[in-house]
Amino acid sequence: MKAIRIDESSPKRALILEEQPEPVCGADDVLIDVVAAGVNRADLLQRAGKYPPPPGASQILGLEVSGVVAACGTNVSEFSVGDRVCALLAGGGYAERVSVSAAHVMKLPEPLSFEAGAGLPEAYITAYLNLCLEGELQPGERVLIHGGSSGVGTAAIQICRALGAQVACTVGSADKAARCAELGAECCINYKTDDFVSAGKKWSPDGVDLILDCVGGDYLARDVQLLGFGGRVVLIASMGGATGSVPIPELMRKRAKIIGSVLRSRTDSEKAAIVSSFTKDILPKVARGELRVIVDSVLPLAEADAAHERMASSAHVGKLILRVRG
Repeated sequence: MKAIRIDESSPKRALILEEQPEPVCGADDVLIDVVAAGVNRADLLQRAGKYPPPPGASQILGLEVSGVVAACGTNVSEFSVGDRVCALLAGGGYAERVSVSAAHVMKLPEPLSFEAGAGLPEAYITAYLNLCLEGELQPGERVLIHGGSSGVGTAAIQICRALGAQVACTVGSADKAARCAELGAECCINYKTDDFVSAGKKWSPDGVDLILDCVGGDYLARDVQLLGFGGRVVLIASMGGATGSVPIPELMRKRAKIIGSVLRSRTDSEKAAIVSSFTKDILPKVARGELRVIVDSVLPLAEADAAHERMASSAHVGKLILRVRG
């Protein structure tokens, strides 16, 4: 099969499409003929040598795919050859075939294209996990999403609205603000021109209940300032810095919580439970068209480098997708 390899000997760690060994389908696995693969910031970090795959995972980039079931392991009964599916991966998505635990696979809702399906697992499950399971989101609460125009951000805005929460977000341009407002964000704060704490308090004078933070760094202290009583911050990345200070007396006074969260390095059983909950709670809303995967652009697998450049520039809104076949 053809797959992307990182040329670690080249100065820019070039992405090369070449023949690589076929994956092995284990007894509990599903072998997928990949049609499309999602691109995530984690891919850029792995390419840079800063985010290695978990032990035992494929070294090939790619955390989510859509495609058609090519084979099923002997212990797999819930899928059949020919099923349209999407899957959450620990690695291996930038390839023509991938083998993944059946417990991490979902049937692709009929209305979704393969391109949209490839952008569903990582972004939507990350948003669901951290809003609902970690952040314990409740109807009527007020939520701030940092990076509202990202893949995770566009998913998070829609999940909040679908579950009866009010949502604000930070963005980097007026165009991105308009796009997020279309998805249901009531307050869109341009972090380049406005202080999100001041703007957030105008929107929600008593503070917000939940913040989904992909920035970290000096945002953390400001997050705590914006929280209301009993508020929660869920940290899912550290794009703005790996360390941050916390105003401890304020955190204590508000009885607030700071929660760190990861998805990729969780155990197979933990991921299986998350996928199962997501399939029950959120996937039907996707099937009914209540939630949409926002696709920024679709590029051929051979142009993975261009997709990485667009993501690094933060010019995109929603998901960047690689078309693998078809």
